[in-house]
Amino acid sequence: MKLIPRLLAALFLTATAVTLLPSPLTAQAPAPAEAPATPPAAPTETPAPAPVTNTTPATPKEAAPKRSNSAMDPVKLIKEGGITIWFLLALSVVTCTLVVFYILTIRRAAVVSDSFMRTAENLIRKQDYMGLLSVCNRRDEAIARITQKALDFGTKNPTATLDEVRQVTESEGQRQASQLTQRIAYLADIGAIAPMIGLLGTVFGIMKEFGNISDRAAQLNMMKAQMSFAGGTAEALVNTAAGLVIAIPAMIVYSIYKGKVNKLISELEAASTYIMALLSAQYKRVAAQARAQQQATRDAAAPSRSR
Repeated sequence: MKLIPRLLAALFLTATAVTLLPSPLTAQAPAPAEAPATPPAAPTETPAPAPVTNTTPATPKEAAPKRSNSAMDPVKLIKEGGITIWFLLALSVVTCTLVVFYILTIRRAAVVSDSFMRTAENLIRKQDYMGLLSVCNRRDEAIARITQKALDFGTKNPTATLDEVRQVTESEGQRQASQLTQRIAYLADIGAIAPMIGLLGTVFGIMKEFGNISDRAAQLNMMKAQMSFAGGTAEALVNTAAGLVIAIPAMIVYSIYKGKVNKLISELEAASTYIMALLSAQYKRVAAQARAQQQATRDAAAPSRSR
């Protein structure tokens, strides 16, 4: 009868040990079979390995975010980028300025506006060329500058033919179109130059790291020197990344405004052709009136001569 309490105590201690020990050690659970000799010692000794197993994986999890945060620090990247990173920052400022300038100037109201076309048509039909000149001087539009150039030439050269006025208008229109095209060409230049500057900065950084790796290998062991070289190369690649970050948006904006400029140039050509058609119609009208007056004068003078 004394074996039953001992068996029950052994089963209780075995269940307690299985519950408290970690899962990898469950294979050693039958060890407490000798527990009846020393029953109080089993519960106190078995939980000891548990905190040791939980402390080992904590260090790599805490170290990884610190390295990633320091690697992506923008201030550190700018400092480690060298002198070329400052040129890239200047190009980024120029790119932003150009985009704002294009938004304000490359639009239909700044090239060909409907209000100017209506005003010019009314004044040309009234043959109020001086009034149209004053309107052109007040308006900062491409079509206004083309009309002003044609009217200046026509008023200063009364004997000029219509073909000569048309040639002046066409040359001024080509000049305005080339100015619009040249404005957006700066973005294409930035898109081509920025990656080159970034690549140059990366090459300088890698050359510097190759020059320093021998000194580091002499002072440190080879493994640490290689790890230091890898870190320096990653920092040197910041220049290439910065160049691409500037070039890609610049080329996208250039592609958008290239199509917009081509559309505005087409509208400018149509508007200048319409203005020239109005001037040609008025020129022919005035010429017809002059011929009619001359014919009427001749007809009035013919009976007096016959008498």
